[in-house]
Amino acid sequence: MQEPLLGAEGPDYDTFPEKPPPSPGDRARVGALQNKRVFLATFAAVLGNFSFGYALVYTSPVIPALEHSLDPDLHLTKSQASWFGSVFTLGAAAGGLSAMILNDLLGRKLSIMFSAVPSAAGYALMAGAHGLWMLLLGRTLTGFAGGLTAACIPVYVSEIAPPGVRGALGATPQLMAVFGSLSLYALGLLLPWRWLAVAGEAPVLVMILLLSFMPNSPRFLLSRGRDEEALRALAWLRGTDADVHWEFEQIQDNVRRQSSRVSWAEARAPHVCRPIAVALLMRLLQQLTGITPILVYLQSIFDSTAVLLPPKDDAAIVGAVRLLSVLIAALTMDLAGRKVLLFVSAAIMFAANLTLGLYIHFGPRPLSPNSTAGLESESWGNLAQPLAAPAGYLTLVPLLATMFFIMGYAMGWGPITWLLMSEVLPLRARGVASGLCVLASWLTAFVLTKSFLPVVSAFGLQVPFFFFAAICLVSLVFTGCCVPETKGRSLEQIESFFRTGRRSFLR
Repeated sequence: MQEPLLGAEGPDYDTFPEKPPPSPGDRARVGALQNKRVFLATFAAVLGNFSFGYALVYTSPVIPALEHSLDPDLHLTKSQASWFGSVFTLGAAAGGLSAMILNDLLGRKLSIMFSAVPSAAGYALMAGAHGLWMLLLGRTLTGFAGGLTAACIPVYVSEIAPPGVRGALGATPQLMAVFGSLSLYALGLLLPWRWLAVAGEAPVLVMILLLSFMPNSPRFLLSRGRDEEALRALAWLRGTDADVHWEFEQIQDNVRRQSSRVSWAEARAPHVCRPIAVALLMRLLQQLTGITPILVYLQSIFDSTAVLLPPKDDAAIVGAVRLLSVLIAALTMDLAGRKVLLFVSAAIMFAANLTLGLYIHFGPRPLSPNSTAGLESESWGNLAQPLAAPAGYLTLVPLLATMFFIMGYAMGWGPITWLLMSEVLPLRARGVASGLCVLASWLTAFVLTKSFLPVVSAFGLQVPFFFFAAICLVSLVFTGCCVPETKGRSLEQIESFFRTGRRSFLR
């Protein structure tokens, strides 16, 4: 018998005590051998995250290129560059807000497919841009698509995945986002900025093609009274030889007990507001670690510090490390558990941010006649300013510290916050609450990304990294006090734990 979630005891924890669960052998057989279609459906959905990761870091090689553009309509000043970098997050916030409606109105799958429209339009605008407004509008539209998929894809994946592989599959949205970012960094070494936007159209088209053959979430179909279609979808996902009736009855009973939408009065109930608060705070802390401004301005950050390797190469190396780290998280999440990886992740990010801040404050500085170059100058990606002569291997510190920060983030606080959001949110409020979490997350990202350059200009590049390090310490405390361990539990069991309330939530 498995240990109860967070140590809760007694029969109240079992969501369906009157029916014994399948034997471990049956569960392993269904969870491991007959999930090939689950993997296919997951891959089709997370292609939206590939496009999201690609679009998020699009500005990293493009901003330096446009700062040196000879076309006056496309030449970016410092202020324009900050808007170009940050307006994506405003679009993502709007996408998260729309997901609060579309997630439950259209369903998870159709909402993901709908995101292809603004994504394709945004890339087309940036590819053919002849003025700043086209760049900003295209960036906003790709951000809207990213925010929509960020809210819908984790919910879809968690609802189609069996408990035994939900951790691994739950890491795939972040994995594909990382792969998308790495692809952008790699293509940025070869293609001009317009062709980077053209290349972004390809995964959008493939996603639409594949998703059109995939089923919708069985939980969503049951919530709409389409029981036969839900049973067919579950049977397709688990395999033709799998016995899905026990799992179907679990899902059906849970959906029937929560057939109506949650009201504002019910939202104040502990079993509803506590999981929402956990998911919301995790999304806020994830952004406050500094991941978005670091990714958006990655190449320019390297431009502004004394580094041994070319900034473009540094950015590509960091992208590869991020991909490897998410792969490690995907393989270990169902073995080590969520909380262990969150602890390790926050500790690594704290050490990396603190190291990078100390290096910037005390280490070698770029040479400039009147002021510091890079992020603190009017053209903060200006490579014309000579850097200080490399002081041996000390100049590898920015690259190594950034690599460790990205590695720590990608091992825990990157993928697990998305997974836990989809796991702990109650079914009745899952569509709206996931959109609310994404909205709050991307509004926070916008504030950080837009204020990053003014803070750097006023106080120095090291100050944001010291702030990010402090947030990582807060994340360690929050993980220990508030985050439940959900490894190996069905969504119905997780929801039952919050409903029973037999033990203090903070214990």
